Amino acid sequence: MKPERLSPTEARRIAIAAQGLTLPRPKAAPGRPHLKKVFDRVGLIQIDSVNVLARSHYLPVFARLGAYSRTLLEEAAWGKRRFLFEYWGHEASLIPVGRQPLFRWRMEDARAGVGQWSGVAKFGREHQPFIRKVLAEVEKRGPVSAGDLEEGGKAKGGWWGWSEGKRALEWLFWSGLITTRTRRGFERLYDIPERVLPRAVLDTPTPSRADAQRELIRIAAKAMGVATETDLRDYFRMGVSDARERVAELVEAGELTPVEVKGWGKTAYLAPGAKAPRKVRTSALLSPFDSLVWRRERAELLFGFRYRIEIYVPAEKRTHGYYVLPWLLNDRIAARLDLKADRAGKRLLVQSAHLEDHADPGDVAGPLAADLQAMSDWLDLGEVEIRGRGRLAAALRA
Repeated sequence: MKPERLSPTEARRIAIAAQGLTLPRPKAAPGRPHLKKVFDRVGLIQIDSVNVLARSHYLPVFARLGAYSRTLLEEAAWGKRRFLFEYWGHEASLIPVGRQPLFRWRMEDARAGVGQWSGVAKFGREHQPFIRKVLAEVEKRGPVSAGDLEEGGKAKGGWWGWSEGKRALEWLFWSGLITTRTRRGFERLYDIPERVLPRAVLDTPTPSRADAQRELIRIAAKAMGVATETDLRDYFRMGVSDARERVAELVEAGELTPVEVKGWGKTAYLAPGAKAPRKVRTSALLSPFDSLVWRRERAELLFGFRYRIEIYVPAEKRTHGYYVLPWLLNDRIAARLDLKADRAGKRLLVQSAHLEDHADPGDVAGPLAADLQAMSDWLDLGEVEIRGRGRLAAALRA
């Protein structure tokens, strides 16, 4: 029996709808139930430290709900009534706390020195006596940061110049022996899970590795709607052989449907209940780490959109800018913008505005200007200032 066939447009609309970007935004101020629904849709949100506009984990919620209180996310992640926890999901991520048992196989791998984080794994193998001392200090004094540690707390300088104490804490975090209690600014304060996670979660039986991984693939499939095996594996950064086995098992069980998408050149898998809207009417400024576009190969297959993070590219060699957000208009990515929050001057700076080849500036400028003003208001900035770079800048200015 031949797989079902989808057009690129159908696949694109399925993916956008699966991410919750076609749903109407709340008319009143979004609350805790709205935030829970976002996480139910997307599965997790990646955390990133860059704060030139707003830290990335705040942006996917804004893209789906509109202007919400950032305190809402902070309380859900680090407050007394948390329903999220931090762990290595995609990268460092915020994940619904009830799914913590699904990651215990990864924590066990970390303790065994197995996993993709080779540098921290090596540190764990070679420094267990020191790591046990750090764990004892967290148990006694937590919550603590790396800088609070009595031993090994001094960094060596540079972005990745982690102290010995920080390396120990990261190994313990990866291994599930400590977790994030809260944050001080953006600095993690660590504590033991027994003082952070709900008792009901801690008491949940640990699923088998295969059962947990199948459930993670189900969550990824639901979040993407239609996806290749590589997409499904990447969503929770699962190993190649594990993901391949789990996908095959779900296909055999009838929970994933193999499909052909014209132009993709590889088998894709349709999630149960995934639907392609006849029309998509939406617009959203997307974080570079939004789950719709975080896997660049998928973004190119879905949207014909080639995207590169240029944060680490020397300024003179950047094509589009330092912190560039794709802008979704209906079912296409129509523009990309280099944005910066000028907090002192109370302005949202549009440092470049680049139109995609398929888009018309007359169709794009009005709705994009409205989205920029909405973002500026949400960030308490006020004025939007359009600067000169990019062929969309003049139309936006007008």
